[in-house]
Amino acid sequence: MTRLTGTKKYVAAAAIAAAALAAVPAAAHAVAPVRVQAEAQDRQAGATADEAAPVRVVAPGEHVRAGAGVEIWLTEEGKHWSTPEMDHQFRSVVDGNIDLRHPGVGLSTEVLGDRYFLSGILVARQGSVRVVVDTSDGKVDASVVRLPGRPGWGAWYVDVPLHDELTVDRVTLFDGRGKQIASLSPSHP
Repeated sequence: MTRLTGTKKYVAAAAIAAAALAAVPAAAHAVAPVRVQAEAQDRQAGATADEAAPVRVVAPGEHVRAGAGVEIWLTEEGKHWSTPEMDHQFRSVVDGNIDLRHPGVGLSTEVLGDRYFLSGILVARQGSVRVVVDTSDGKVDASVVRLPGRPGWGAWYVDVPLHDELTVDRVTLFDGRGKQIASLSPSHP
């Protein structure tokens, strides 16, 4: 569970950033997509195919406004984004740190004023997917972008209002039929 309270939210964000930067060469707070265990693949999610949000197909390098003053774009090499505080950040899908053979979902977090910008890379063979973020305020459907064709990966993003008691408890990736294919539970102190 990720929890940010009072002035501790800025200290926590700095600690998360330092830990992530030590482990990830890209200049972002990141958790690599995680491989799904067999039992998670067999569980059915509450979502149905009718509830799946449309996936936006973007051209390589096409900038998308992602909220909180953020722009996100994809290239064959990975996910790029810029925030008001940090220009051109990057998360590679070709450097070997992400296993493109198995479904997975990652998480990057950034505090942007009174907003909390959440995003990540998703790995899924199918083009129709849905990402749901469980927060202490409830479930939030994320927007999903991917490149044309079948690259096997895409990116998701959402921004939510930041407050003292906000937690991010889980990020879940569903296929187009509503079956859970990957999830991630952040475990930051």
